[in-house]
Amino acid sequence: VGKKVQAIYLWWHKPVINEELLQSLPNLKVIANSGVGMDHLDLKLVASFGVKMANAPRAVSSSTADTGMALLLASARRLVEVHNISISPSMEYCEANILGVKVAGATLGIIGMGSIGYKVALRAKAFEMNILYHNRTRRKAQEEQAVGATYCKKIDSLLQQADFVMVVVSLTPQTHKLIGKRELELMKPTATFINISRGAVVDQEALVAALQTGVIGAAALDVTSPEPLPRDHPLLTLKNVIITPHLGIKTDKASYMITEEAVENILAALSGLPLPSEVLPS
Repeated sequence: VGKKVQAIYLWWHKPVINEELLQSLPNLKVIANSGVGMDHLDLKLVASFGVKMANAPRAVSSSTADTGMALLLASARRLVEVHNISISPSMEYCEANILGVKVAGATLGIIGMGSIGYKVALRAKAFEMNILYHNRTRRKAQEEQAVGATYCKKIDSLLQQADFVMVVVSLTPQTHKLIGKRELELMKPTATFINISRGAVVDQEALVAALQTGVIGAAALDVTSPEPLPRDHPLLTLKNVIITPHLGIKTDKASYMITEEAVENILAALSGLPLPSEVLPS
């Protein structure tokens, strides 16, 4: 049936797109991805076959931003730790020294102010947070003012000031291990690192060391490298870490919206129209 296939809808990175598959589909016109991240695709290889590519930024941005704020709040108030205490058979009272971090008035540094990062900022504003952001391109003045965000041209400035650092970037060769030992050491010893992008954006060994030695205070991760982590991985043993299994877009409505956005892109490609969410190789 290879000659009949004109479109592929990728769900959770499947099917795997490689040269052999592309060669077997001579009439393929478009690949629509169920999400924003395209790091699982060789964009230049796909484009060399004359195949267009699209993602689903509109469908996933709100749900992923919700996940980021949920992780921030859960880490700040130590919800997983105190939940385990609360359901413990020996629970009699809550220790007075189990103190969380106040979110209102704290500074959130957002690395990557695309559609998801901006929606994180909107949510953080409602929690009365001070917002810093670092991005390849500065947002318009009115967009900054709408969320009360301050632009940091250099990532170092953001890392030094933020109480919470949230990474919301696409995984590219430029962002691979964007956060390493040097960047973690610039952060406050009380700071929390939150990752809702891709696991490979951070040097995971450096993150483990920083959490074990008090270089930073805590981490909340929706993504790791690999996923899932080996069951003996040190991140799974640390009390100051919350890990969720890449829940970013996983809500009932987002799943429907992703499919709708993919279909919209596929129909446009098959009709010879511009793709609403086309992704071009860099």
